[in-house]
Amino acid sequence: MNRITVNPNQMGGVPCIRGLRIPVATVVNMIADGLTPSDIIAELPPLELEDVSAALRFAADTVSDREIPLQTTA
Repeated sequence: MNRITVNPNQMGGVPCIRGLRIPVATVVNMIADGLTPSDIIAELPPLELEDVSAALRFAADTVSDREIPLQTTA
């Protein structure tokens, strides 16, 4: 996880990629919107393929560390 950084003096302390001003959430949202890792790297040239993977791993680890209440369906 050395590709994910948190600096309270940068981007309000949200987790970012390698100290860049690119939040993990931005990368995860781009994946959710259907972009491929190659698309993301083309849109955000400072990123590398390993950064996209690290963002997804960080997001997965973050949600697995807490209990998320889900609404039941009828």
